[in-house]
Amino acid sequence: MAKRPKKKPAGKKAPKKARAAKAARAKRSALVDTRVVWCGDNLEQLAKLPDGCVDLVYIDPPFNSNRNYEVFWGETREKRSFADRHASTQAYIEFMRPRCVEMHRVLKKTGSFYYHCDWHASHYVKVMLDQIFGENQFQNEIVWKRTSSHNDPKKYGNIHDVIFFYIRDKKYTWNIQYTSYDPDYIKAEFRPDEEGKLVKYENLTGAGKTGGASGQPWHGVDPGKSGRHWAIPRRVLQQLGVADTELTTQEKLDLLLEHGRIKTDKNGNPLMRGLKTYLDELPGMPLQTIWIDIPKVGNTSKERLGYPTQKPLALLERIIKASSNEGDIVLDAFCGCGTALVAAEQLRRQWIGIDVSPTACRVMAKRLRDACALAEDEALWKAGRGFVVRDLPWSEAKLREIPPFEFENWAVIALGGTPNKAKVGDMGIDGRIFPVGATPKRAKDQGELGFMDKWYPIQVKQKDKAGRPDIDSFEAVLHREERERGYFVAFDYSSDALAEIDSFFRKSGKSIVAFTVKEILEGALARKLA
Repeated sequence: MAKRPKKKPAGKKAPKKARAAKAARAKRSALVDTRVVWCGDNLEQLAKLPDGCVDLVYIDPPFNSNRNYEVFWGETREKRSFADRHASTQAYIEFMRPRCVEMHRVLKKTGSFYYHCDWHASHYVKVMLDQIFGENQFQNEIVWKRTSSHNDPKKYGNIHDVIFFYIRDKKYTWNIQYTSYDPDYIKAEFRPDEEGKLVKYENLTGAGKTGGASGQPWHGVDPGKSGRHWAIPRRVLQQLGVADTELTTQEKLDLLLEHGRIKTDKNGNPLMRGLKTYLDELPGMPLQTIWIDIPKVGNTSKERLGYPTQKPLALLERIIKASSNEGDIVLDAFCGCGTALVAAEQLRRQWIGIDVSPTACRVMAKRLRDACALAEDEALWKAGRGFVVRDLPWSEAKLREIPPFEFENWAVIALGGTPNKAKVGDMGIDGRIFPVGATPKRAKDQGELGFMDKWYPIQVKQKDKAGRPDIDSFEAVLHREERERGYFVAFDYSSDALAEIDSFFRKSGKSIVAFTVKEILEGALARKLA
């Protein structure tokens, strides 16, 4: 006689596995600090992490697409101009390679790596990742439809991003994800039963004869005559509360028949293709490599923060669910507005975030507080209940002490500009800002790798007060480069310097936008960058 499914007694403690998962969530990693947002160059921060300390890495680095963005930061409406900082595909790959090497190093052997990019450099990125991880560690190229169809003159519309999925080793964390069935599939495969529930009938057998219990006759039906054997889906037994190893094959079939899960003919004989499968019991269609069911963060989305490349929370939730378990550590080394961190926190993972932008770090901190009710507090963080932001720059006193070249880089990046690689012979230009709407100028000797022609120069002086001679020199730069606008950074300005800026605009129509270090530190950039 078949054993009855066992019912769980009321009030019974959670299973040991569930208790262990809960304990893992509460326990902080012994290898590395988690729930930390690091502000700074991710190459420097990654180098500080130990080998094999992270379970999942997801990155969405700036694309080499010559795209520029106007960014509105949340409720403060701080307006900034962001530009991709890579003059060519080669420069982009050179920038990313050492960072990907470091991320490969810190990934556990059971870990996974996701690289989110668009069509501009994806094929170059794939080659680079094959070299770092190994071609055999490549799992999938995921295509995410990020926007609706639109008209691109003289070519097919670009509406998708690419996400490359790599692993460290053969044994890696994997939790299969499902999507809803296509309505046409449901219409074709399912029919309502006598109770109105949608049902289809699956085969109770699998191909091939066996000599064991699964190949023996049952209720007068011999699957071996058709070259098959009994094959009962494990999920059906689980739905009845029976472990796969508790019963013999024939006892399992008896149980299914007793519960009305096997269709019979008019004489009451079971049918081999008679396993009742109800639609509402199925998990869905196993997720494939083309994702069209997650829309982008639109203008009216509740998620929207105004970050230019903000990804939807559902996208990161899917990746984190598939390639990590509760208590695992998720790393996003280009975390922008923090979508990966929020998803990780809400899914009870530990996390580490890194971003070079102080503004982005402040935005993601606010988001973690608002969306996750997580306190930004040192004492609570030490107790495992809060988070911290580390290395946010800078005080005026510190900026006065750092080397001039480092100060120049800080000021240019703070404005959303691109610092010069060479600091000697810069002809009075310490960096450039590429405005919204700039288009590439393809140099004859560079082909597709030409950079943008529309840009504004930035001049930086590590001075208490920039004077009129400094402004005069910058005016010469604007004339020489035929630029209509330029940006200047200093700790303060003399009255005659400010007067010359005003006079220069009235005479030439060219504007010099003068920032103080205090304005940058306080984030008061909106009015002047507009």
